[in-house]
Amino acid sequence: MEKRKDYISWDEYFMGVALLSGKRSKDPSTQVGACIVNDQRKIVGAGYNGLPIGCSDDEFPWSKQGDFLDTKYPYVCHAELNAILNNIGMDLKGCKIYTALFPCNECTKAIIQAGIAEVIYLSDKYDGTEASRASKLMLDKAGVSYRKVVSGITELTLSFNEADV
Repeated sequence: MEKRKDYISWDEYFMGVALLSGKRSKDPSTQVGACIVNDQRKIVGAGYNGLPIGCSDDEFPWSKQGDFLDTKYPYVCHAELNAILNNIGMDLKGCKIYTALFPCNECTKAIIQAGIAEVIYLSDKYDGTEASRASKLMLDKAGVSYRKVVSGITELTLSFNEADV
């Protein structure tokens, strides 16, 4: 018997972990996940967009519009920042970060400061905005590479049915 040939690539695997992490987000409109991987292809951090520890998901707003303090924006930590803060306690220099959404300028600062060498993203839906342009300028100047993930699959189904294992 030969080995399977339809297994997923490393990029698909780590992007899948990022997407799965995003499923933990309580945000009703945007669920973003991120996964940090070292040069040995080991996951060293993961995160999703959500409130800081100690801030109840039920006591803060999730709205995208209204007075600033009545929206989610001043309170939510983005997936990339959470992945950096949730790392296993190691130096992230030279690591890669997989993220569902191209990082905003604030997360880009943290990515650069953490020493992450490459950003792999699925969606760049805010391309052309000032925040995205600032992110790309900083990444370029800091020598951090970035690329859109290339995948041969459009979806991946997980089964929690024990008969499928």
